[in-house]
Amino acid sequence: MRVFVTGGTGHVGSSIIPDLIAAGHEVTGLARSDASAAAVSALGAKVRRGDLEDLDGLKEAAADSDGVIHVAHRQDLLPTGGIDAVAAAELPIMLAYGEALAGTGKPLVAAGSIGSSGSLGRPATEEDLALPVGDEHKGTLHVRNVVEAAVISLADQGVRSSIVRIANIAHSTTDRAGFLPTLIALAKEKGFVGYPGDGTNQWNAVHVLDAATLFRLALEKGPAGRYWHAVQDEGIPFREIAEAIGSRLGLPVGSIPADVLMVPGYFGFLANIVTQTYPASNLITRQTLGWEPSRPGLLADLDNGHYFPSKRR
Repeated sequence: MRVFVTGGTGHVGSSIIPDLIAAGHEVTGLARSDASAAAVSALGAKVRRGDLEDLDGLKEAAADSDGVIHVAHRQDLLPTGGIDAVAAAELPIMLAYGEALAGTGKPLVAAGSIGSSGSLGRPATEEDLALPVGDEHKGTLHVRNVVEAAVISLADQGVRSSIVRIANIAHSTTDRAGFLPTLIALAKEKGFVGYPGDGTNQWNAVHVLDAATLFRLALEKGPAGRYWHAVQDEGIPFREIAEAIGSRLGLPVGSIPADVLMVPGYFGFLANIVTQTYPASNLITRQTLGWEPSRPGLLADLDNGHYFPSKRR
C-alpha cells in the first residue's frame, strides 16, 4: 500500500513510518523544511515537500496514495490561539482529505485524543463519541471533538475513515517534550514531586511503538467510522506516577492541596489537566483489530532509566 503520512518526524509519526515500512508499505512523508525532509528520508520514506496550509497539495497527495495517516498539527498556532486554534486548523484539512478520497473506500486514519471520562463514572470506551477535555469544557462540544466527528462522518462519503485516540501519556526512549518530561522538569525545579489531592485520579498511557502499530492496523483493516484506543495502561493513579518519578530522582513526593493547585501553584497551567481522571478501555480495539501492546508499560518504562539520564563525570 502507498501511504501518505503527515507528522512523520514527530514523536508518534517517527515510529509510524518505520512500522509501515517494516510491514511492506511504501511511505511518503510530508516535510515542510530541509531538516524535516532529511529526517523523513532517514526513516526510509519518500519525501513530499509542503505544509498543512497547502490544502490543494494535501488533496493531491491523498489522491495519489492508497491511504493516509494524519498525525501532524499546527503547533505554530499554540502560543497565540491555544489548543482550540490548533484543533480548529485541522478541520479544513480533514475536509480536504474527504474531497480527495470520497467514494474510493481508501483509509484515512487521523490522530485523536482521549478526554476526561470522570463524568461517566466508568472508563471511556471506543463507543463514546465525545469526551470533555477538562472542567472548562464540560457541557460543550470541544473543537477537538468536532474535528474527530468530521473525520468519522467521512465514512458516509465512502472513505474508510477512523480516529486513533492516543493515550494521555505516550512514552518511549525518544520522548523529549511530552507529559512525562514536563512532570520531571517540574519536579526538579520545585525540589519535590507533587500529585493533586489524594492522587487517585487515573491516567492512561501507551508506548509509542505500540501506538504506531495500532495506526498501521487501523489503516490496513479498520472498519470505517470507528474510534480506536491507543491505550496500554488503562488507568494508573497519578500518585503512583509521581512516586515512580520521585523514586528515580531521589525527591520527596507529596500531595498538592486544591487551594495551591492553580496558577501560580505547583502545577501552574497544567492544573486543569492533572486534576482530571482519564481511565480508558482498549477492549474493542484489541478485539476488532487484534492489537496487542507488547512494549513496557508506563511504570516499567520509567524504571528503564532513559527518562533520567545519568550525569557524566
